[in-house]
Amino acid sequence: MKATDRRSLGKSGIETTLLGLGGAPLGDLYEVIPESRAAETIETAYRLGARLFDTAPLYGMGVSEHRFGAVLRQKPHERDDFVMCTKVGRYLVPQDRSSVDRSVFKGGLDFRLVADYSYDGTMRAIDQSFQRLGMNRIDVAHIHDVDVQTWGEEGYRQRFKEASDGAFRALAELRSQGVIKAVGVGVNEIGPLLDFAAAGDYDCFMLAGRYTLLQPQALDELLPLCESRGIGVLTAGPYNSGILATGARPGAMYNYKPAPQPILDRVAQIEAVAARHGVPLAAAAIQFPLAHPAVSAMVPGAVRPSEVEANVALIEHPIPGDFWAELKHENLLRADAPTP
Repeated sequence: MKATDRRSLGKSGIETTLLGLGGAPLGDLYEVIPESRAAETIETAYRLGARLFDTAPLYGMGVSEHRFGAVLRQKPHERDDFVMCTKVGRYLVPQDRSSVDRSVFKGGLDFRLVADYSYDGTMRAIDQSFQRLGMNRIDVAHIHDVDVQTWGEEGYRQRFKEASDGAFRALAELRSQGVIKAVGVGVNEIGPLLDFAAAGDYDCFMLAGRYTLLQPQALDELLPLCESRGIGVLTAGPYNSGILATGARPGAMYNYKPAPQPILDRVAQIEAVAARHGVPLAAAAIQFPLAHPAVSAMVPGAVRPSEVEANVALIEHPIPGDFWAELKHENLLRADAPTP
């Protein structure tokens, strides 16, 4: 397995490398990132062969899009060689610096996010993204965060209807005009993707943290549906927010919270198998989702060049088949899970 290997993104006609670069951390997630380091991180990903880049207006109130654009728009002669993804569902309006709600983004730009999944709001969001990226083409536009976690049960139903009636109609129109190449949905939950798949003609889905060594439930319905419908799947969050990279140590994070004891115990068992086969836990975590035929790419984030280099090494680390067989034999991995 090579980071630069190419796969089709479902039926979209787009080809992507196995490894991409996710843009949430480059939106000053949890820390303010120097511009020079952000640019070097993106340049490193490109130099090492990653050709899929994913961002969103949410990430640092637009600063992530600016950073990707600043680097990638300088490669106009190679524009057909990389895939630029962003998201809709929020647009930005200027805000006084003292009153910007930055949430988990510690820096970013001085704008206020406006959630809007309507037709007009989507067109406004796409137009703003073109300006921030400084590019004349966006390859993939994902409808972003239409899920229960973000909006609650009732709010989700309202946002789903708004997005299906508005955002999807706008993006499908842009797709038919050739302004964008593919229409997708990006969420952290499986249920909404099943709902969207039933409601519209989508090219791809981005699923973060929900098809991993610890959470294989997408095997039940979502991934078989995507495979049969030609919907490409971009996976992110392979480490379940930390524990599958750090291992079962005190304070290890699982889904953005301290890992409960049953998860710590399970990861410790996986680590023991990995140690017997000389396999880094993080390598197993990043490679596992890529074995499913519906999955087109893995899109982890990074905030420094060394993290990009580490992701490339992990995705290319040789893992013996006996490792996966032992995980299944010990009931640490589902028997029906495809493995590299």
